[in-house]
Amino acid sequence: MPAPGELTFVAPRGAVKPPRHLADLTPAERRDAVAELGEKPFRARQLSRHYFTRLTDDPADWTDVPAAARERLAGALLPRLMTVVRHLSCDDGATRKTLWRLGDGTLVESVLMRYPDRVTMCVSSQAGCGMNCPFCATGQAGLDRNLSTAEIVHQIVDGMRALRDGEVPGGASPEGGPARLSNIVFMGMGEPLANYRRVTGAIRRLTDGDPDGAGLSQRGITVSTVGLVPAMLRFADEGFTCRLAVSLHAPDDELRDTLVPVNTRWKVREVLDAAWAYAEKSGRRISIEYALIRDINDQAWRADLLGRLLKGRGAHVNLIPLNPTPGSRWTASRPEDERAFVAGLQAHGVPVTVRDTRGQEIDGACGQLAAAERV
Repeated sequence: MPAPGELTFVAPRGAVKPPRHLADLTPAERRDAVAELGEKPFRARQLSRHYFTRLTDDPADWTDVPAAARERLAGALLPRLMTVVRHLSCDDGATRKTLWRLGDGTLVESVLMRYPDRVTMCVSSQAGCGMNCPFCATGQAGLDRNLSTAEIVHQIVDGMRALRDGEVPGGASPEGGPARLSNIVFMGMGEPLANYRRVTGAIRRLTDGDPDGAGLSQRGITVSTVGLVPAMLRFADEGFTCRLAVSLHAPDDELRDTLVPVNTRWKVREVLDAAWAYAEKSGRRISIEYALIRDINDQAWRADLLGRLLKGRGAHVNLIPLNPTPGSRWTASRPEDERAFVAGLQAHGVPVTVRDTRGQEIDGACGQLAAAERV
């Protein structure tokens, strides 16, 4: 049975279950797996340090592991999960989108974005998405399957390696040396809380300290959801200090039923109540994601209604000028309507920013690059 909030899915014909990988396992499970191979349990810590800290899964680099054991350990615990189909860059190389091919042939995307004061990586949690939001390229494609914990983690590990090796330009970190990853956003392909167990497993692998994980801060991780209320409430009980972002896109149930079909099951106020529960337990401010769509959800009265719903809650609204997908009737709001929407929220004292829309020239909306590859 799926866990609360974790949706079932049908794998595509011929899909292959991803092989077991080090990042799928807890530290204790890694020790057991190494022992089953006839090696000393401490080898698990060595492999973990190579993968999460030294960012290498090449046995040739494991000089602290006996040569006779390297290939056996690599084959059992660090199999190849995904390969790069292509990298596309813009913003003078500071934004790099990667199209990945998984072991069963399905395609997913990740984006590395380097800013003057931070580096953010947007990762996918599913191949495709089953939420069916009509303005979203991924939603139009439908759901192929959930990603494994290791397939999620590997997107970030590869991004960390790319930064270390200077593949994404933009200068050194404030402390000197190569830039470091500062933020991870689960806003790529898929609904993260519909793949609950694997996403929470990935968060733990990414934030466990050396040598068990990548040692990143939970406060630098944002998990987005369209509003799977049971999973949101469960997430609030995990003890995480990640930020939760709610993809709201409409303040009224009538419109949101159309834009975010899961709203027919959990209404706006139920979703917001679950978000406030997470905020109370985590101590983190909630982000409200709102894609501005011309003449659909950008009216002044909707800004006023949204402001009334959020007033005094400490939430922050992230307005997203829609990055239109090819052939879609949905497009970004007019500049004057965008300004009026911002003013409407500010009138209620609700903090709001308009997202910097990077990557339009490289099919920036998640799902566009994978869709183009399948054509």
